[in-house]
Amino acid sequence: MNDVFSLLQTHRSIRQFRPEPVADAVVEEIVRCGQAAASSSNIQAYSVIQVDDRDLRAQVAQLAGDQDQIRTAAVFLLFCADLHRAEHICERQGTAFVDGMTEHFLIATIDAALSAQNCVIAAESLGLGTCYIGAVRNHPQEISDLLHIPAQAYPVFGLCLGYPAQDPEVKPRLPLSVVRKKDHYDANSEQDGIAAYDEEMRAYYGQRSSNSKDSSWSQQVAGLVGREARPHMREFLQKRGLNRR
Repeated sequence: MNDVFSLLQTHRSIRQFRPEPVADAVVEEIVRCGQAAASSSNIQAYSVIQVDDRDLRAQVAQLAGDQDQIRTAAVFLLFCADLHRAEHICERQGTAFVDGMTEHFLIATIDAALSAQNCVIAAESLGLGTCYIGAVRNHPQEISDLLHIPAQAYPVFGLCLGYPAQDPEVKPRLPLSVVRKKDHYDANSEQDGIAAYDEEMRAYYGQRSSNSKDSSWSQQVAGLVGREARPHMREFLQKRGLNRR
């Protein structure tokens, strides 16, 4: 296994960080690596807000589930899907900007995700720990107001970066046989692999060094998608001029 494969397959979310700062030049290079990610038609429809101000960071943390790693990480980046820039480019080009298209919304969101994952890989290659923060979508309007995020843009997730102060176990993933399909989608072939994975995850959750629990993967999935999740997002996005049609 080469070094890149090993790095990718040993990813862990880090939620406890040492107090050492990360040099701004290093953060710049990490974000540049993010910029090198694939982008649909090279639109580059995303922006990255680095939140250094400790008061702002504390307010974001409170709005995002009161997650302490947002406060304690050396670096906190907020990835935004961003069509605001494209709107102004259309104005300068004398072209009408067509807002509300679901496809444009998907392009911007995917661009942000691809860029962020490049940043994660770059950061982890330097020995830094990372943790995505999807909970910024708990209160997206408040965070948008706090950080002056304009219409036609929205916060997709945050990303904590810093030197790890913990060494958590690597979380097992679904068997390849469940995820990798050939020629057509066959859900019936998944059941044995999922059953085996449920047992593996139950053992992992029961034995991990922090936040142990008695749960299978299937129970966790059913608990998540078996209830409403952030129903405010639809109205929020539409008010931003996104995902209307």
